[in-house]
Amino acid sequence: MFNKNFDLESLNAFGKNTLPGLIGIEFTELGDDFIIARMPVDSRTHQPFGILHGGASVVLAETIGSIASMLCLENPELQKAVGLEINANHLRAVKTGWVYGKVTPIHVGAKTHVWDIKITNEENKPVCICRLTTMII
Repeated sequence: MFNKNFDLESLNAFGKNTLPGLIGIEFTELGDDFIIARMPVDSRTHQPFGILHGGASVVLAETIGSIASMLCLENPELQKAVGLEINANHLRAVKTGWVYGKVTPIHVGAKTHVWDIKITNEENKPVCICRLTTMII
């Protein structure tokens, strides 16, 4: 399903000097139809009350979903995948450690992609569930 010209090293290089890299998002697994990335829960991703900021969870979700869309493009040099809509249900607070996002496809069409993103804590308990729709331009 995904373009085989990319590997974990190249995916991690995309975010080096952008928001994903600045908050510590790292791609850890690239499957045939899924991607897993992790994000630290620390001062970069905390809200003022010392727990994971919901916006940071959304950044993780949109990052891995957008990358998944990019990996489905026929010509990623001419096409771009951009976020059209995202929703998130925050289920559990996290104070420290890592959270892990796993993206899987719901719909991969010619003009839109819809992705399911599940974010879990280190004990594999659900933290946030997201759905991302990207538009191909």
